[in-house]
Amino acid sequence: MTSSLQMINIHYINICQHLTTGGSVDPSGLILIMTATLRPYLNAVRATLQAALCLENFSSQVVERHNKPEVEVRSSKELLLQPVIISRNEKEKVLIEGSINSVRVSISVKQADEIEKILCHKFMRFMMMRAENFFILRRKPVEGYDISFLITNFHTEQMYKHKLVDFVITFMEEIDKEISEMKLSVNARARIVAEEFLKNF
Repeated sequence: MTSSLQMINIHYINICQHLTTGGSVDPSGLILIMTATLRPYLNAVRATLQAALCLENFSSQVVERHNKPEVEVRSSKELLLQPVIISRNEKEKVLIEGSINSVRVSISVKQADEIEKILCHKFMRFMMMRAENFFILRRKPVEGYDISFLITNFHTEQMYKHKLVDFVITFMEEIDKEISEMKLSVNARARIVAEEFLKNF
């Protein structure tokens, strides 16, 4: 088991480091990947997820007859992969934390101004309140990120792995568009309200 996990870990690191020339490893072991444009950013996330989703059923080494996502409980260091941050800029980034039986994906969405921050917070809260309908969505994001997904070996056994990756990538593609459309709608309504209000003067 340990040797297979080490092989997955090496394969995972090799993919991450060759995705972009901007890849590096900081002293804590966190792999950092920088890419400026959208398509290489999404391609880097897709390739890293495909490498990280080599999951298998694995019972707890601490508690008998328990099968918990190791990426969440973090009870055995040898079962965890190195976390990877794929960053487009300071505000847009993805944290991928892998383990032998689960992967946690945390996404930080671009928020250029206060309106986008409010819209993003409300939209994410709306989704997280309905987490059971999305299966892999966590009710609470990892600190410093806007939304988190948890994919376990049970999900990869019941669903197509490539479809899970497609879902995360599609979400990342669409979320910016959704927030931009909501912002335009809010601005349009504000303009109409202001015009109606100023008609009285």
